[in-house]
Amino acid sequence: MSISSRSLRNLRIIAVPLTRPKIAPRRDAPAALTYYQFQIGYPQHPVQESGGGSARSRWRPEGGLMKWITTKAADTWAGFGKAKGGWKLKVYQGGERLVDRLDFEELALKGIDPSLGPTIARSDMASQSSQGVEHEKIKIPLLYPPSINSGAATLAELRALVAYRTPRHRKGFYLWMIIAPFTAPFMIIPVVPNLPFFFCVWRSWSHYKAYRASQYLQTLLDNEALVPEASDAFDGVYREYSPRKVAITSPGSSKDEKPESFSNSNTTEQHELLLTRDAVPAILHTFNLKPTSGADLLRAVEQARVRVSSGRGIL
Repeated sequence: MSISSRSLRNLRIIAVPLTRPKIAPRRDAPAALTYYQFQIGYPQHPVQESGGGSARSRWRPEGGLMKWITTKAADTWAGFGKAKGGWKLKVYQGGERLVDRLDFEELALKGIDPSLGPTIARSDMASQSSQGVEHEKIKIPLLYPPSINSGAATLAELRALVAYRTPRHRKGFYLWMIIAPFTAPFMIIPVVPNLPFFFCVWRSWSHYKAYRASQYLQTLLDNEALVPEASDAFDGVYREYSPRKVAITSPGSSKDEKPESFSNSNTTEQHELLLTRDAVPAILHTFNLKPTSGADLLRAVEQARVRVSSGRGIL
């Protein structure tokens, strides 16, 4: 088995349906809320350079300048969280609350680094294979619970999400970049850094990463690189942690009493929740995900609950 084949085995996308619509949604919006756990990046290996490299290559940080900047910013932000009170800790706490309010779809897309994912060759170049080199067609599993969705519906929902998110993040990228220069007057404030400027830059960079990721996903979809794959183990999680089952089997609830989740006619007519927060550890265990993925999934489940309870037709 080639190195390429072994690496592809680790690539997958896990589609976690969170809601199901009760009425036909708008054509230009996704039909339901779905959280995606993207695992489409190859593991990074340190690059060993020969001693005869140029002065420019020796100066350039490992992994590139952009990676060094993002890592430095992340370390600085983590340092704010370790501060013993003061404005740094307050800024950190406020920033974390702000992140929780960002759309979980944007945060999931930001987790994709197209530079680490498989490269999709152009169709006109795919036929021109080099001598002795075997080109394998890239196939990435798209895991889904078969009792909730079909394979075709799962693929269609991902396609709708990409089509819906791409223009939004492109617009957000340019909007926050344009706003950033207008925060220059805040630079005259002593001691405290220009927080509005850094906020605008961060939001622009966040939208840019999500925009690039959505473009990459569109490329995978156009080249039919994503293959829906049913997971029976995933079905078990939905049977065990369905809000309907939890409401019916909760202690102290009578058979004649209607659960609150289904007594609200407005919510029932629009969407229904498919999972509770208790399902998060089970999903992490089922797919052997890292504990850090639990925070993102919890945020998605909570945002889905809030959007459904709002009674809006479009989530």
